[in-house]
Amino acid sequence: MFDRKLTRQINVGGVKVGGGAAISIQSMTNTKTHDTAATIEQVQRLAAEGCDIVRVAVPDMTAAKSLGAIVSAVDVPIVADIHFDYKLALEAIAQGVAALRLNPGNIGGAAHVREVVKSARASRIPIRIGVNAGSLSRKLLAKYGGATAEALVESAMAHVAILEAEDFFDIKISLKAHDVPLTLAAYRLASRLTNYPLHLGITEAGTINSGVIKSAVGIGALLAEGIGDTIRVSLTGDPIAEVKVAKEILKSLGLREGGVTLIACPTCGRTRIDLPAIAAQVEEKISTIKQPLTVAVMGCVVNGPGEARTADVGIAGADGEGIIFRKGQIVRKVPEAQLVAELFKEIDSML
Repeated sequence: MFDRKLTRQINVGGVKVGGGAAISIQSMTNTKTHDTAATIEQVQRLAAEGCDIVRVAVPDMTAAKSLGAIVSAVDVPIVADIHFDYKLALEAIAQGVAALRLNPGNIGGAAHVREVVKSARASRIPIRIGVNAGSLSRKLLAKYGGATAEALVESAMAHVAILEAEDFFDIKISLKAHDVPLTLAAYRLASRLTNYPLHLGITEAGTINSGVIKSAVGIGALLAEGIGDTIRVSLTGDPIAEVKVAKEILKSLGLREGGVTLIACPTCGRTRIDLPAIAAQVEEKISTIKQPLTVAVMGCVVNGPGEARTADVGIAGADGEGIIFRKGQIVRKVPEAQLVAELFKEIDSML
């Protein structure tokens, strides 16, 4: 386990963030928030997949007034994403959201900030300050010659100072860019300068192909250094994929338990079964299992049970047949056509 920096702790609708709490997974709906039925359905799917906190866009008052119905219909904390209009923040709080994502410097002056802070404090609502490399002020871009880690952190801390001046400290910070090295540098700098909890992510990471790699490298590197308290993988498309990838990032670092870890060999010239198809079948079938379990799908019996001896259960193929094994010990031999079915018989007996 990695040594994590101990940060301040905030409470997002019952989910603790920072202060040594388990690293939570976040995502964001891509429905129109005023379409409450579609938004509720997507939030519920995200929660069922393992998402701990869900953010929704609040571009106008119609969306803000829809939040109450959404909040009351789901069991996961809802964060309202607010830009520019402080009235949207006030309405979101009145509708019962668990947190706000806004930058206090962009909602219309000190008087408006005070109103939002007063309401957030009364409702015990934390605020996430989110800074993106693509939306830095011209002043900071000129000062640093472009979007740099220092510019991102200075922008975030200026927003933090506005809230601190109002005696408000239930804050978390995100510093996102699509550029992985820039994101790493910004979070490392912020981690040295502040003890507010950090929300990790690579923004605009891209499609499932490129976005998974950028997110795994960027988020994974920071987590391995003990930096980060909550994460969001940003991918183009269905947000369910974001949660799946986030869970795998955390599981790969030993930072999250639950569900199945799949071990599958890359195939080689010794493979005599249709390993890609079998592995895909297994991966789909194990997706609904919540208990912690390690399952191996190996291409040959020469190295299969040995290389995957740490797996709770697994299969290894031969020529038209294969073996079932537990903890590296062979249980029985079965025809190739029955490998998946027999594997899940073994899994069912274990569960």
